[in-house]
Amino acid sequence: MALTINTSTEQNNSLTQTPLLKIWVPWMGCNLNRRRGSSVPQFCNSPTMIVMVGLPARGKTYISKKLTRYLNWIGVPTKMFNVGQYRREAVKIYKNFEFFKPDNEEAMRILSLFTHILQACASAALKDVAVYFTKEQGQVAVFDATNTTRERRLIIISFAKERGYKVFFVESICDDPEIIAENIKQVKFGSPDYVDRDIEEANEDFIQRIECYKASYMPIDDDKDRKLSYIKIFDVGSRYLVNRVQDHIQSRIVYYLMNIHVTPRSIYLSRHGESELNLLGRIGGDSGLSPRGQKYANALAAFIKGQNISDLKVWTSHMRRTIQTAEALGVQYEQWKALNEIDAGVCEELTYEEIQENFPEEFALRDQDKYRYRYPKGESYEDLVHRLEPVIMELERQENVLVVCHQAIMRCLLAYFLDKPADELPYLRCPLHTVLKLTPVAYGCKVEPFFLNIEAVNTHRERPVVSFHKHTFVIIDTYLCQLLELWCITYV
Repeated sequence: MALTINTSTEQNNSLTQTPLLKIWVPWMGCNLNRRRGSSVPQFCNSPTMIVMVGLPARGKTYISKKLTRYLNWIGVPTKMFNVGQYRREAVKIYKNFEFFKPDNEEAMRILSLFTHILQACASAALKDVAVYFTKEQGQVAVFDATNTTRERRLIIISFAKERGYKVFFVESICDDPEIIAENIKQVKFGSPDYVDRDIEEANEDFIQRIECYKASYMPIDDDKDRKLSYIKIFDVGSRYLVNRVQDHIQSRIVYYLMNIHVTPRSIYLSRHGESELNLLGRIGGDSGLSPRGQKYANALAAFIKGQNISDLKVWTSHMRRTIQTAEALGVQYEQWKALNEIDAGVCEELTYEEIQENFPEEFALRDQDKYRYRYPKGESYEDLVHRLEPVIMELERQENVLVVCHQAIMRCLLAYFLDKPADELPYLRCPLHTVLKLTPVAYGCKVEPFFLNIEAVNTHRERPVVSFHKHTFVIIDTYLCQLLELWCITYV
């Protein structure tokens, strides 16, 4: 094999980031000499199954979706497996609650997850989890089902143990009739099971469905199941019980679940008013507002006042342009250093044209992977996500909040609430002088944009069409040399 080594010295600025070839070898594929029926060793980084437990209308799917969204946002590959969807695929037409009666053999044959490993729904679900962990580089699978019997949970545990997976149960317990009724109203009437059904009829049918599950429901027992890892959530967060947290991922899951709530609220996101550096097309810096930016600050104050928001909290960054925007509101505000704009390092206060001219390699690298690219002596969008995690936790704990922030920060927050993947995050549109009202709903987030009719410059840069850059070959040559050196050390 011939290697072409580029030794050109015409470049004044060396590359600051070398893309690494990331090889993910599924631990499941390791060649282990083990007897038939024995368990695979459970490593620290073994995949984790999050298994929901609880009666219908207890918020299990709500929790599952939020948890999946959060874990993906912080960079933990996670996928949700909704057993109800498997059942709908197997049985196209739902008639009534009689389907869920324990003595209905046909329904139990299809619906009872893990009752028999060869049943249609269980086989499909197990196969998909195994594929996700071994072929799709998944790390966490969220199993959204009732799992109300001990037998069913034991089969899940056995399935995981044979493959070396970790299991963490999340049981949602709720006896408050108002919460249950509201959950039925918010979620179940939109279910495919009740399309074109009368509201009162659907409500009565679902209540009867819950009663069918109650007949066989066995909650996780704090004595008999003391060796299991689990969290119990009582009445959507009024009380928690945590048992045997195994690792870092599970501790973060517990931390997250203890911060979310279902109280109706809205989150308002706004960038600062147009700044002096925005007018010049320069990134970063700490300039003040332009005249149009000040007009926007006043318009924002009028808009917020017209919303009649009770107990509104206002958060800003430590930078002048967000503080000046918030000052016009005439209310108390809280400054968060975590909300500061992305640090562009050596590129602070430069235009994109100047960056391309002075740092062509950096410019090319950023276009290739904007989410992970880190400015020299600065930050990446990936860094911002980790910096903003405490902000997300507080937003989940709070009710009505106005966040006055910056373009990169707003993109990260939007990606969390709208469940956007990492490659889309750096290109989300967050125009100046526009307020986004986010209202969490049953399984997602409603977005309402409000342009406040104050003109501003456009700071959005479209996703570039990336082509191979001549410096890419320098990176490839360097990597091949490293491989050759490693081969020589190992075998020569």
